[in-house]
Amino acid sequence: MSQGRLNDGRPSVHASAVKVGSLAVLIRGPSGAGKSRLAFDLIMAGRAGMLESAVLVGDDRVHLATVGHEIEVRPVPVLAGLIEIRGLGIRRCDFVERATVGLVVDLDADDAERLPPLESLKTLVFGVEIPRIPVGRDYSPLPLVVAALTTTKS
Repeated sequence: MSQGRLNDGRPSVHASAVKVGSLAVLIRGPSGAGKSRLAFDLIMAGRAGMLESAVLVGDDRVHLATVGHEIEVRPVPVLAGLIEIRGLGIRRCDFVERATVGLVVDLDADDAERLPPLESLKTLVFGVEIPRIPVGRDYSPLPLVVAALTTTKS
């Protein structure tokens, strides 16, 4: 796939994103880590009422841009509305053309811990601090993301 560029010159990034409610979950990780699977799981959780409505922004590659003090995510045009479903192949689905990133999920994260230190629960994307969930290789990310989106710190 080509590395498309935004107007600000930044290349697309290898990630997926789903808009849940008013903010997007940006899903990062190495190839085969389950980015598309988590994106589809979030969409299904939204349909099942576990989360607010959840709609695909982009799968596999997305564009990120700084807009004020926020990070905006958009699909790469050639991939807009496409998602990989393992066992079915590439499928079409509803999508939104942009969303503000409110959470980053890093799959196969080396710093994933049972009780993570506070500094690992945030990340900088183009200088903007965003809440983050590091997920270990052998852990299902969906319950962590649902918990992060539906609960508050004690």
